[in-house]
Amino acid sequence: MARNSHHDGPGPSQRQLRVGELIRRTLSSVLSRGEVHDPALNGMSITVAEVRTSPDLKIATVYVMPLGGGDRDAAIDALKRNKGELRRALGKDLTLKYAPDLRFVIDETFDRMDETREMLSRAEVRRDVEAVDRREDQE
Repeated sequence: MARNSHHDGPGPSQRQLRVGELIRRTLSSVLSRGEVHDPALNGMSITVAEVRTSPDLKIATVYVMPLGGGDRDAAIDALKRNKGELRRALGKDLTLKYAPDLRFVIDETFDRMDETREMLSRAEVRRDVEAVDRREDQE
């Protein structure tokens, strides 16, 4: 596969970032307005946290989280069930040649933040961090 000659870095290109954000906004809007013909999906409040696209923009991985983090499996199942309708909504609202294939996954960023916060609150970790800070202050 040919690489984009304007992008040599390991991360996503500006185009991937821009299209990912457009997809995120569009999906958020479609879900919040209840435009999908599925009462189960319309009854859920789902946050679209991030969308990452493949370099050719044919696959979009959509990171989602149901409100409060509850019933994640039901949310993913409902989104997968309505993938075709969501793709049609994207195709209608975006000016892409092809609507990307949507892959839905749970956004675990908040879980990792909670775990990090909990770890940093432990006495032995606080003691180690304070020891490093004191050493840096002495240098």
